[in-house]
Amino acid sequence: MRHMTTGDRLAQGVNYLLLSLLAASCVLPFLYVISVSLTPISEFIKKDGLVIIPTHTTLTAYREIMQGGRLLDAYQVTLFRVIVGTLLNLVFTVITALPLSRKALPGRSPFLLFIVFTMLFNGGIIPGYLLVKNIGLLDSEWSLIIPGLINAFYLMIVKSFFEQLPEAIDEAARIDGAGEIAILVRIVIPLSVPIIATIGLFYAVWHWNSYFDALLYINTPENQPVQLFLRQILLASVAISGDAAEAANSVNPISVQMASVAITTLPILVVYPFIQKHFTRGVLLGSVKG
Repeated sequence: MRHMTTGDRLAQGVNYLLLSLLAASCVLPFLYVISVSLTPISEFIKKDGLVIIPTHTTLTAYREIMQGGRLLDAYQVTLFRVIVGTLLNLVFTVITALPLSRKALPGRSPFLLFIVFTMLFNGGIIPGYLLVKNIGLLDSEWSLIIPGLINAFYLMIVKSFFEQLPEAIDEAARIDGAGEIAILVRIVIPLSVPIIATIGLFYAVWHWNSYFDALLYINTPENQPVQLFLRQILLASVAISGDAAEAANSVNPISVQMASVAITTLPILVVYPFIQKHFTRGVLLGSVKG
């Protein structure tokens, strides 16, 4: 190993310092959210809201959110949407991207042009609402899944990835008597695990964070996802008057807001490390070709 000079040590120290500051800028916001959600209102007011590590903790904000049992119902709707919706998204995206990746497909260029057109223009909110209503999906959990079965941008990424797979593998499989389904299941999917995992993560995060479509299509409280439920809790907490907020036993509206953020963010943070190994590789492999 080459002996480190004073300049090398200085550069290494600067790198460590910058990386530490970058890590702190990512960790401190989450620490602040958790701390404020657990901070009693008296301590929050005393410290003017600048709480990193609370002296005393309380679960009042979380009890406020969980009262009535509606949070569990909302989580069931959200988990159904994330699991079933992501699986259907992946199925329809893959079976659409595979034929589009074949240059011999008749009418391939018009299909691709139509897909790219949808990335630039859409029908709008009112036509989308009328479509969902006319096909009988209004106030149904399927209204949160079916209208967004295929994301055009993700479809193009998967198509670009499939175009990189060697055509000789498909030809050898056809010589052995394999059909299109067998080629997809036994060859294409095993070779495409990184991009499928990446796109699946994108779809899952979109399903988890989305609330605007539920705001449009869902009227029954029992069918509301967790994001829409917590949005209502958030709006209700903001409406608390200043006099009530200063009462000793009242619920701090800021703590309720931070508890809502924690409840919606932590599940994704727990799941993400298990998929992270496929994330960077999948994005790079899917973006080599346009």
